[in-house]
Amino acid sequence: MSIAPPLVISNGLLVLPEGKPAPGSLRCEAGRIAAIGEVVPEPGDLVVEANGALVAPGLIDLGVFAIDKPAFHFGGITRAALMPDQSPPLDYPARVRFAAQSGKPDFWVHPLAAATVGLAGEQLAEMALMRDAGARGVATGRHWVADSGTMLRIMQYAAMLDLPVVSHAEDGGLACKAVATAGEMATRLGLASAPSEAEALAVARDIALAEMTGARLHIRQVTTAAGLALVRAAKGRGVAVTAGVTPAHFMLSDLALADFRTFMRMSPPLRAEADRQAVLAAIADGTIDVIASGHDPRGPEDKRLPFADAEPGMAGAETLLPLTLNLLRDGVIDMTRAFELLAARPARLLGVEAGNLSVGAEADIAVIDPDKPWIVDSDKMAAAAGNTPFDKQPVQGRVLALFKGGAQVWAKKTAPS
Repeated sequence: MSIAPPLVISNGLLVLPEGKPAPGSLRCEAGRIAAIGEVVPEPGDLVVEANGALVAPGLIDLGVFAIDKPAFHFGGITRAALMPDQSPPLDYPARVRFAAQSGKPDFWVHPLAAATVGLAGEQLAEMALMRDAGARGVATGRHWVADSGTMLRIMQYAAMLDLPVVSHAEDGGLACKAVATAGEMATRLGLASAPSEAEALAVARDIALAEMTGARLHIRQVTTAAGLALVRAAKGRGVAVTAGVTPAHFMLSDLALADFRTFMRMSPPLRAEADRQAVLAAIADGTIDVIASGHDPRGPEDKRLPFADAEPGMAGAETLLPLTLNLLRDGVIDMTRAFELLAARPARLLGVEAGNLSVGAEADIAVIDPDKPWIVDSDKMAAAAGNTPFDKQPVQGRVLALFKGGAQVWAKKTAPS
């Protein structure tokens, strides 16, 4: 239970689960939303004036590789599902339990347990014990589980425990040591590349196993037209599959690799323009369920290397919100859909009572100026490292205040300039 005093956020534009944002106020008590709409503050309530700004659910970032609270708070993120690729990996109950407690009270971490011991793709980890320790799902980590028999057992076990399976969709036999997608750009640059079909093959295999076992499958990133077509068809058949993507794959194509800048080194790699357009269409039609940051801060020791030797990943927490808001300005989605992708759907996948503004939900709330302009600067980011592919890019949308369980945990005045 929250020890914060009751909170009223007044005169905001509320982003509700349905319909367009509507003027109103809300009241929070004991860590949960107690009233929405025409709210009259009671004696002792802390009143925060929104002055017409958006009042939205705190973002839930599904599939981060590091817990970086200053960056998450800057970006309006109140919860994150942590990938098991830690040192040591989250393949043991005590490690999962420690991770689940690591961010409290001002940030909640929802660990995704390693599906296999050491993330080696061979021996199944103790999923039931890790679920009891706080795991909200199981994940294959940065890599695809090549052995289909092992993946079948992972899904059978996870289905029995009602845990989602979060998979990485790249056929390792094809992707191997590739750092780019096969095509004209990779050929011109002389980069080791893999065909985009590496994703489709992995997606097809994992969907087939999910359909066979009844497991809930979440493919963390689906970035190609062929992979998205498979997800779309599976959903049409009633398969319990969901798909995610990061802003890099709806904002950038492999043309961004032209200057060998290692901040553009991703996993999966940046795709052709036709695939980027397919991602936008899939966000619009509901095939993609989650937009996540893929937050993976990498310092100079990992990035100031030749392109092929650099580690993949980007610091994405601070830019997740404004880059998603670009989709509104481009007419791809509306505001309600944006926060479904950023908060409501991740909450449902993780089984947490958050991600929307409704009475009884946990009071994780962001006050946002959606039109506030600012420039992404890798040298001034709150993240542990500034490896963003969007360095020096102007964006719009900034969090003004952030509340976790009804207690204020961040305000814009504390942000880096």
